[in-house]
Amino acid sequence: MSLNLIKLCVGCDSVEDLEEWIAFRLDERRRAGEPVEHYHTTRMMPTRGAEVTDGGSLYWVIKGNVQCRQLITEIRPFTDDEGIGRCHLMLDPAVVRTEWQPRRAFQGWRYLKPSDAPADLGKGKAGLVEMPPKLRRELADLGLL
Repeated sequence: MSLNLIKLCVGCDSVEDLEEWIAFRLDERRRAGEPVEHYHTTRMMPTRGAEVTDGGSLYWVIKGNVQCRQLITEIRPFTDDEGIGRCHLMLDPAVVRTEWQPRRAFQGWRYLKPSDAPADLGKGKAGLVEMPPKLRRELADLGLL
């Protein structure tokens, strides 16, 4: 059974910002001749890593709402230059938009059971994806999303 992670997406105001940042980082790696991989670095190693990499995703909280997710493909532990253990959460660069789910701020990441995760936006809700981010935010603030 898969298990997900949830984390705040600090510095992004919208899913579009996250997608642009991912594209920028992948392009940087491509130009530098490095492997074109996308990852998020975290200090804490998931103890339930086998469950996380068995189809789990990293759900991103953007501006107080879970708005999207990325598939976690691998967890790579490493030690940084200061001797601190960290890990790279290797992510599929494709961002999957989800239904909005309010979340309070927290530090680090948390496990997220599949039963508690918001559903992916289906084709019937494609209009939400096309909606300008500012309008989506206003509707969410009003409790309409």
